[in-house]
Amino acid sequence: MLRAPLAPVVLALVATGACVGPTGPRLEPRARLAHDIVLARDASVVEARVPARATLAGLLRAHDVSEDLARRIVDAAARVFDTRRLRAEQPYRLEKRPDGLVRLFEYKVDADRLLRVVGIGGDAAPPAFDVALVPFEKHRGLVSLRGTIDRDHPSLVAAIAEQGETVSLAMAMAEVFGGDIDFNNDLQPGDRFEVVFEKTLSAGEFAGYGPILAAEFRNDGRTLRAFRFQPPGGEPGYYDEQGRSLKRFFLRSPLKFEPRISSGFSFRRLHPVLGAWRAHPAVDYVAPVGTPVVAVAPGVVTHAGRAGGAGTMVTIRHGNGYESSYLHLSAIARGMRVGARVAQGEIVGRVGATGLATGPHLDYRLKRNGAWVNPLVEHKRLPPGDPVAAVHMAAFDAARARARLLGATEAVAVLAHK
Repeated sequence: MLRAPLAPVVLALVATGACVGPTGPRLEPRARLAHDIVLARDASVVEARVPARATLAGLLRAHDVSEDLARRIVDAAARVFDTRRLRAEQPYRLEKRPDGLVRLFEYKVDADRLLRVVGIGGDAAPPAFDVALVPFEKHRGLVSLRGTIDRDHPSLVAAIAEQGETVSLAMAMAEVFGGDIDFNNDLQPGDRFEVVFEKTLSAGEFAGYGPILAAEFRNDGRTLRAFRFQPPGGEPGYYDEQGRSLKRFFLRSPLKFEPRISSGFSFRRLHPVLGAWRAHPAVDYVAPVGTPVVAVAPGVVTHAGRAGGAGTMVTIRHGNGYESSYLHLSAIARGMRVGARVAQGEIVGRVGATGLATGPHLDYRLKRNGAWVNPLVEHKRLPPGDPVAAVHMAAFDAARARARLLGATEAVAVLAHK
């Protein structure tokens, strides 16, 4: 799939703006301007970040704006923005004339909007201001990234962070390959990955990720490839080169990252609290308190609450006679109640140490037709989701063939179907 070498740079622009490449022009970091202002040479300009517990009036007075003028600016800003919502560490810009009057004040409200207060009126007129919330111009581009699992970067999160991206991208990759790779336990030193994804910048700063469009993961001697494909009138999904769905009936793990298995499935185990030999029809994952726990498959909640030695527990009934349980939780997610429908990958609770537990961990259990089964074994036996429908295979084959000929950049353009 990813035949052309990938480098961690923006490959192509999807929306407006310029590419952010090593030799190309930079993305314009400013919001869209209604009109530019030419400063006199002796005008003063302050660019800084809002300090903790600051008010807009106090911020202005700290830059020698008179109390009356500061009040006028606050009153003007209040027409479009709740000035009580001024947030620490947000950037602002203040431009003052030599006579002390304010020519311009700008404050970044969030990733989408800028508060702009522009001074109007002649020298003889009382200070007045034109105020508006101005939308930032956003730029969306395709970015390629490659990484390696090694001793210094033993997890997908660490390997992606090394390339300057965030945990959100790692979680998106885990969702793509979650049916084939348990990112808690399956990663090996030397594993490699490549991924092409959409990334959005607003005012020159990161503003979020779009979907992963193509990816490859080489794990423990096997190579997995994923193409995002959306058939006409259908929902997008991820498929291998043969059009087989990468979505599995069960996720490989109810936890996303970092935890390790501390105790496996067994019909005879010495209980760490009771000190007696008992069956342990579960897989225990050690993880910090508060780690999100997700449903391994869609289903209906049959229990959500306390359950004796199991502590706080959620149980979900799935199709085909399966039932999963998540024990010793510290908290249950909002909306998890008996009868509620749960989507695959939806958070059901958070890791804890409630009930008979010696420390924070997740006790994960799985039943099939009323009998306990080993989750690690059962997950491998389950078939994948539906493949690309026969009526759409020609379109998928054409996209796959074009991907092989033209490399990763053309592949994502074809397979995105946007």
